[in-house]
Amino acid sequence: MDTTEILVKFPLQITFKDMKAPPDAEHWIRSEAAKLEFFYERIMGCRVAVERPLSHGEGSPYHVRIDLTVPGAELVISHESARKSGARQLGEAEIRKHLETRNLHKYLRQAINDAFKAAGRRLQDYARRQRGDVKHREPRSVAKIAQLFQDQGYGFLATKEGREIYFHKDSVLNQAFEHLRVGTAVNFAEEQGDKGTQASSVRIVGKRGMQDVARKTEA
Repeated sequence: MDTTEILVKFPLQITFKDMKAPPDAEHWIRSEAAKLEFFYERIMGCRVAVERPLSHGEGSPYHVRIDLTVPGAELVISHESARKSGARQLGEAEIRKHLETRNLHKYLRQAINDAFKAAGRRLQDYARRQRGDVKHREPRSVAKIAQLFQDQGYGFLATKEGREIYFHKDSVLNQAFEHLRVGTAVNFAEEQGDKGTQASSVRIVGKRGMQDVARKTEA
């Protein structure tokens, strides 16, 4: 295990869910997070959540989510690596043998690496848009909150075209998720997640809505 301290210039929060973190896992994450500034220098914060789902079937035994705060937006990267095809062809008994500690560490390292590679690509795209390299910027869409699951931290937006789009609480700007209600008007950007289209940079619209958030925040 490399115990060398790695300097990350922006706030970094690391959490592990339903698992005991290997001793070198945080070092891997800090190492990859430090590289993100090569893609974009104005990162304001980074939250990394590593989860080992109780049931993962044929996919990776680990799921890595990265939430990046940048000026004017929240970038959410949710990644689950696939196992090698050879492992899929093994019987259940053989699969269990392959999920010993050594292989679990290998899968975790790969999942972390893949997630941060995806985060780097997202930051590059965001930096290009800020520089104006993308000539035709997609307009922000307007929708209303159609369903809201406060306890689980997510909800669905209803667009004027009749579509329902998933959003996570970390994609709501100004930490305003707890102030959302069914029917609240918001604008948002669309992005592709692991499970299809989802909303990012969700912002409450309207002067009255923003005043309500301000009052509740000050209370």
